[in-house]
Amino acid sequence: MTTSEQFLVRAAARNNAEWCAAMSRSHGLTSAFTPGAWTAPERTPPFYPDAVTLEPGADPAGLVPRIDTRTPGASVKDSFADLDLGRAGFQVLFEAQWIHRAAGAPAVVSALASDVAGDTDTLRAWALAWDDGDGNEGLFRPELLDDPATAVLVGRSADGRVVAGAVASRGDDMVGVSNVFAREGGPDAAWSFALTATHRLFPALPLVGYEHGEDLTAAVRHGFDPIGPLRIWLHQP
Repeated sequence: MTTSEQFLVRAAARNNAEWCAAMSRSHGLTSAFTPGAWTAPERTPPFYPDAVTLEPGADPAGLVPRIDTRTPGASVKDSFADLDLGRAGFQVLFEAQWIHRAAGAPAVVSALASDVAGDTDTLRAWALAWDDGDGNEGLFRPELLDDPATAVLVGRSADGRVVAGAVASRGDDMVGVSNVFAREGGPDAAWSFALTATHRLFPALPLVGYEHGEDLTAAVRHGFDPIGPLRIWLHQP
């Protein structure tokens, strides 16, 4: 990993941790940032980690006691893929890549109308489309609408239905993109919408995030560069 990539991975990890903190706050949970990691002492919402490392070489002995491993499902986002949490009862859930798209990358154009969710009804419609019937639409609570760094991007069809979306998390000098989806057209349609919508809001800022599998392949097709590995560790009681 080059020095530039190391810098970008640190910045991407920080941005992602800030989004995890915002999601936790929306559920009434507290969390804390230290120089080496972000941690939440109570179990975080589904699909969100209980800790995100912010620097390489984090000490598992200092990290694990700061999260709730007594409740099933605790996880750690190992942002630099350099931890060994096996002795603490964790197993690798999956591996992924941090991704970065330069601010000057070619624009992408989606035909979908886009806006930012500004009320609970729109957020609910967005969450139902994102969830696609899996029963997790309650994850995105109205409190998110009050977070100044969070923009829930809504893509609509010609008849007004929510058919695509993403979340943009504004940092000091970059935007994190997550929860990218499209009801039709697969990952390519999802990324086309997400990039069009974020460019309209933040045309001068680079984008970061993380993906794996088919979604990573699609992100690379849309101008992202992989910049470094990460691992998600899941605690096994």
